Amino acid sequence: MSSTDLKFEAVVIPVADADRAKSFYTDLGWRLDADFAFDNGFRVVQFTPPGSPASVQFGTNITTAAPGTAQGLYLIVTDVQQARSELLARGAKVSEVFHPAAPGAQFEAGDSGARAAGPAEDRASYSSFATFDDPDGNIWLLQEITERLPGRVEDATYTGVDDLEAALRRAAAAHGEHEARTGEADENWPAWYAAYMHAERTGTELPQ
Repeated sequence: MSSTDLKFEAVVIPVADADRAKSFYTDLGWRLDADFAFDNGFRVVQFTPPGSPASVQFGTNITTAAPGTAQGLYLIVTDVQQARSELLARGAKVSEVFHPAAPGAQFEAGDSGARAAGPAEDRASYSSFATFDDPDGNIWLLQEITERLPGRVEDATYTGVDDLEAALRRAAAAHGEHEARTGEADENWPAWYAAYMHAERTGTELPQ
């Protein structure tokens, strides 16, 4: 029996001032999808981070949660240092890049002894972080993922031109090693590239 797709596309965060929050996320360069206000006081504002399949919503009369209580909102990036620099340039107050010295340290409030300075050793995927708050104190967590766990992703999708270009360059480098091992030019390189890029993105075994 097939399962119905359940696509998680939006999360509500509690804010005290919708206009202030709207200004903050606009300055971050996130896409404004909607801002609907109604006569009964209900208002919903929706933003989508660049390259994200999911969005964030806030407004008035949209949640009973206390402003600033949304914690550990993941933003997945391929280069946490670059993402941090871009957010700083847009006015966000982003922590230094760190990696957990103890399990769960990325969720602790503020800097703690359990956060080790700098990216994880060898830039291990899933292991390097930075955090920033919105004006209400809702906490966003940047996590660097460069290689997915096996079976984690079914579709080899890319978030933009830069992401696709980087994947092509990695495939080109790997294909060069492949040709060096075989000692001959591979005329069917498009198929090899496709297989490599799909396997890399979905976390399955890479072609040799």
